[in-house]
Amino acid sequence: MLSVIRVHLPSEIPIVGCELTPYVLVRRPDKSAATDDVPESSPLDGYFLRYRWFRVQSDKKVTICSVHPTEQATLQCVFCSKRPALVSKSYHCSPKCFTDAWQHHKTLHERAAAENNNGNNNNNNNNEEDNDLSRANSAPSVLSSLSNGGPTPFYPSSIAQKNNGGGETLIEVGGCKTYTPTADDIGYVLKFECVVAVAESKQSVGHPSTILTSRVIPAPSPRPRRLIPVNGADAMGGHLDHQDGRIQSAGSFTVLSYNILSDTSASSDLYSYCPPWALSWPYRRQNLLREIVAYRADVVCLQEVQSDHFHEIFAPELDKHGYQALYKRKTNEVLSGSTSAIDGCATFFRRDRFAHVKKYDVEFNKAAQSLTEAIIPPAQKRSALNRLVKDNIALIVVLEAKFGNHQPTDGKRQLICVANTHVNVQQELKDVKLWQVHTLLKGLEKIAASADIPMLVCGDFNTLPGSAPHSLLVYGKVDPQHPDLMVDPLGILRPQTKLTHQLPLVSAYSSFVRSVMGLGLEQHRRKMDLNTNEPLFTNCTRDFIGTHDYIFYTADTLMVESLLELLDEDGLRKDTALPSPEWSSSHIALLAEFRCMPRTRR
Repeated sequence: MLSVIRVHLPSEIPIVGCELTPYVLVRRPDKSAATDDVPESSPLDGYFLRYRWFRVQSDKKVTICSVHPTEQATLQCVFCSKRPALVSKSYHCSPKCFTDAWQHHKTLHERAAAENNNGNNNNNNNNEEDNDLSRANSAPSVLSSLSNGGPTPFYPSSIAQKNNGGGETLIEVGGCKTYTPTADDIGYVLKFECVVAVAESKQSVGHPSTILTSRVIPAPSPRPRRLIPVNGADAMGGHLDHQDGRIQSAGSFTVLSYNILSDTSASSDLYSYCPPWALSWPYRRQNLLREIVAYRADVVCLQEVQSDHFHEIFAPELDKHGYQALYKRKTNEVLSGSTSAIDGCATFFRRDRFAHVKKYDVEFNKAAQSLTEAIIPPAQKRSALNRLVKDNIALIVVLEAKFGNHQPTDGKRQLICVANTHVNVQQELKDVKLWQVHTLLKGLEKIAASADIPMLVCGDFNTLPGSAPHSLLVYGKVDPQHPDLMVDPLGILRPQTKLTHQLPLVSAYSSFVRSVMGLGLEQHRRKMDLNTNEPLFTNCTRDFIGTHDYIFYTADTLMVESLLELLDEDGLRKDTALPSPEWSSSHIALLAEFRCMPRTRR
């Protein structure tokens, strides 16, 4: 007979919008143990497994901290409590939580005060709550009562009151094995029940196996990142897309590049500072999808996308939002284990904006084989391949634009070439990194020679600004005295005069530094390294902070109009690095808006 041995959840902390999938171990009639489902539609020897989910409700009111959603709130900001739109952000678990969050929290006051003033310019009957909110951000008398940089909080009655009486009520919320918590579940414990039932009578057999979760928490919501004009785009026909709130100039297009941190790389040993529930793949995949979809980029370049996740999650989910998907998995001569868990690069484009013309797969392993055969003595070939074969790849896609006034009088199509790559991560292999980048650029040069085509080169290059690969990309050559060239045990970088290319590549984010003053960019320049014209960081963990991710473009065919604002310590939680509950990768997303420059006759 079928029986349940045990049940448990991968994460006991349920989050709104993130599917819960219990682990159920059963004993089959042949005495073997298995985790296979036995649904009512396919009973086993006349028995099946019945599942139910319940919300455990009681008369005890529990409020969740808006900063640390796994903690119960004990404090509330008095100003936010008077503003319905801000109440959800008003709760805090401790005075330290409140004061640590103050720099970001006070911007909520400032925005609310500005909205209040704009909405009541012609109204003399502003209510008392709105007046208090405005004074909270402007009156010195209020600021004088700040404690450690923030206003004195208070204990709301709904939190301070303790109720030890009363019973609990179980409300059934689901009848399947999996369940996705909703906003109605916030603050409540969920109960999962699994029991063997007879297929014919539907009667339960024996006692159900049950498990209780922690209280359901809301999905953390990071501060939205704005698209910042850098080339007078706001004065060049820019408009606000009211469907998604995105500002975009007519005839322009946006490109997103994002290393999403694969599940196999997101180990608790490396990221011990990230709460386990926030590091779990069920949570991260939902959070990443929400973030990616919200950007509504026309072209999306993702790195570290596992093969199974591409086919089962990203391709079908982004298809619902109008994207066509292309994928190149890393080769697996070095990596072991399931090939479905091997990651790669995925490029998506909106079908209403672009049409697919051609796809090129770049396998650096194949290039390594050819290079070794050509220049490495037979006795050194094995060690050379051990150094060069690292499974890294690039995905190059040629697209045809369907938008704007690009079509020239000669009838030629407007094509755009987008390269998406993830360069080798090992920092000691400086020669391999440079060789991979040079190999990619030579391939792109061949495409450029066959067509008059704007080019974008996106990805995680695992190399810092000022390194030899970065210098090759932005200057078209490498200084012979560059220290990175000292690492070349195989002689693959010689002669160094060959380390060149003719593509006029520029880093998109350098526009924050190179743009004309007076466009309100000073606050964004503070997030840039003025020595390299690159962001201070795109990768931020406890062990490393720096820039590894870039979007390069050919400056003779494209111009940057807007950039997604960078994160700084105000945009990150003060007490953590990445990944975090708010941002689900160790990298930040980069996004640039481009416009094709007018063609010139050749």
